[in-house]
Amino acid sequence: MAGAISALFLLDMKGRCLISRDYRGDVSAQQVEKFFTKLLEKEGDLEYDGPVCHENGVNYMFIQHKNIYLMAASKQNSNAASLLFFLHRVVDVFKHYFEELEEESLRDNFVVVYELLDEMMDFGYPQYTEAKILGEFIKTDAYRMEVNQHPPMAVTNAVSWRSEGVYYKNNEVYLDVVEHVNLLVNSNGQLIRSEVNGALKMRAYLSGMPECKLGLNDKVLLEAQGRPTKGKSIDLDDIKFHQCVRLARFENDRTISFIPPDGSFDLMTYRLGTQVKPLIWVEAQVERHSRSRVEMSVKARSQFKERSTAANVEIELPVPSDAMSPNIRTSMGYATYAPERDAVVWKIKSFPGNKDYMLRAEFRLPSVISEDTPPDRKAPIRVKFEIPYFTVSGIQVRYLKIIEKGGYQALPWVRYITMAGEYELRLI
Repeated sequence: MAGAISALFLLDMKGRCLISRDYRGDVSAQQVEKFFTKLLEKEGDLEYDGPVCHENGVNYMFIQHKNIYLMAASKQNSNAASLLFFLHRVVDVFKHYFEELEEESLRDNFVVVYELLDEMMDFGYPQYTEAKILGEFIKTDAYRMEVNQHPPMAVTNAVSWRSEGVYYKNNEVYLDVVEHVNLLVNSNGQLIRSEVNGALKMRAYLSGMPECKLGLNDKVLLEAQGRPTKGKSIDLDDIKFHQCVRLARFENDRTISFIPPDGSFDLMTYRLGTQVKPLIWVEAQVERHSRSRVEMSVKARSQFKERSTAANVEIELPVPSDAMSPNIRTSMGYATYAPERDAVVWKIKSFPGNKDYMLRAEFRLPSVISEDTPPDRKAPIRVKFEIPYFTVSGIQVRYLKIIEKGGYQALPWVRYITMAGEYELRLI
């Protein structure tokens, strides 16, 4: 990270300094309070100027969490994105200790706050940001700590995200490949936006310091090895790894090699910007009868292979805000009228591939309406679903190897699931 911060400040909603930690001695709390007050008076909305500002030779970077502002001030040309990420990590650590990060929790635990700020940053450079590791030698009741307490091995070795001496009777690894499908279709049935956001979520319950190797059906790797790639490989975009992954190794031979943290973490996230066929398509026809009633005919169709089945399908169909006396019939599942959402919610517990289901609904409308009544809003149809043992991208885990000097046998479990993200059809 280029450049270091001069000081870190925690401010209230009025810009008053609650707690500060000076790392380099070249930016005072008075400067920060004066700048922040001026910024509040200038716009009243800090989102307007963004989280990075410059004034009188000082760079200010800040984020808001509830009624607290966390601000980093620097006189150097620091990496703003890295420092903003560090501020978010500070929030995560404080929440780990105090449950909720608020002005009151800061005042009640200011001793622990200073201890954490001293450990998380040294002379303006970020150090340890893993709450589990910090929690081993900084307790919430800091005044009860023993004088001769020693820091954990994770602070003194190169693997800061994992402690030595971890032991499990049964060594297991669970890997979930989770993909969220984001989809937007306009009123003409045209696909406006589609993307897939995926994550490899791992839960590692392994003893010692295991070395893990993960292989995917990566197109670049398979082509480099001279293997056929047609229909069996994927080209991933915007890959982001957990800090435990050896990036140099991945750049050289596309092998994902790492020593995992203990417990749950996101090993990798990725994005696919290619056009995605809607997995569940909804067609809706609405007929109005002289402002006295409205009829709705809806067909939901699954557009994936028969061997897969969607679970917990929920289709939210917008209806007029003044609709009443609903009469709803479905060929599968059940539907209820939700007046607080101005919608009919159709739920189908199990939706096999290549199937069609129907819903018919009739609503009464008031015969007399006010001239001031606004026109009906054009709300989208929203769809939620989960498809286990299925991925849109076609990503596959080719192997997951666990190597540990103790020589124990570990059981890896891999599961695939596709879920709806922002899935909207603007058809009504």
